[in-house]
Amino acid sequence: MSDSVELSTVDLRILRLLQNDARISNKDLAAAVGIAPSTCLDRVNRLRETGVIIGQRAEVDAAKLGRPLEALLFVQVRPHRRALVDSFVEHLLALPEVRAVYHLTGPDDFLAHVATASATELQRLVLDELTARDEVARVHTNLVFQHWSGGPLLPPG
Repeated sequence: MSDSVELSTVDLRILRLLQNDARISNKDLAAAVGIAPSTCLDRVNRLRETGVIIGQRAEVDAAKLGRPLEALLFVQVRPHRRALVDSFVEHLLALPEVRAVYHLTGPDDFLAHVATASATELQRLVLDELTARDEVARVHTNLVFQHWSGGPLLPPG
């Protein structure tokens, strides 16, 4: 069973525009896709109600918040069991340095994107918050030099 939602070409244009600028006014969005503002608002609300649009977020510059050093932490946990996975993810998400967490397949179980004030703070994070935990078998750290975001996400085809 698929969780996908059937979307019209107008819905897709709305999604593309909102992903590029979530602050666009409904009036400007409606004009850009060629429909009435009331129709546009109904379509956006339907996209929210069906879970296609799951939120709006402010994108922040970690360096300007005093966290210029970003890293990807590949973490292996043992044993890899549901109760342990859930508590480990909760622990990671409670850390102020953590920007995103991914549960993976392959040799590593998790990928955590973190932002810290310095290499010393990154070391403290790895040693005190990760490898000090009994379930953490290994942490591999890669520093992020630069990152880019992709364009709007749309369905295949």
